[in-house]
Amino acid sequence: QVQLVESGGGLVQPGGSLRLSCAASGSGFSIDAMAWYRQAPGKQRELVAGIDSGSSTAYSDSVKGRFTISRDSAKNTVYLQMNSLKPEDTAVYYCSVRARLVGNPRPNDYWGQGTQVTVSS
Repeated sequence: QVQLVESGGGLVQPGGSLRLSCAASGSGFSIDAMAWYRQAPGKQRELVAGIDSGSSTAYSDSVKGRFTISRDSAKNTVYLQMNSLKPEDTAVYYCSVRARLVGNPRPNDYWGQGTQVTVSS
C-alpha cells in the first residue's frame, strides 16, 4: 500500500556531488518520518540521515556537514544532497519511510529498492 521509488544514484569522482530522491506513492497512509540508509559490501546497513514530520533532522557522524536531508511534504518526497563525496561513501542507498495506514495506529517501515552510489576516480 506504500511504494517507494528511488532515483539519482550513479558514478561520481571524489569531491563530487549527487542528489538522491525518493517518492512515496499509494493511498490511505500518513508519514511519520523518512530516512536514508546505506549498505556497503561486507558491512551492515547503517542509518545515514533521517527527518521527521516536524522537519527535525539527524545525521550519522560520518556524513555530518557533507550531506543534507530534506523533504517535500506535498509530494511525499525525501531528498539526500551529498557533497564532498568520498570513496567510503560507496554503497547501495535505501530510502525508508515510517508510515501508518488509515485505521491502524501502529506504524510500519517501508523500503525502496535501493540505488547504487559509487565514488571513484
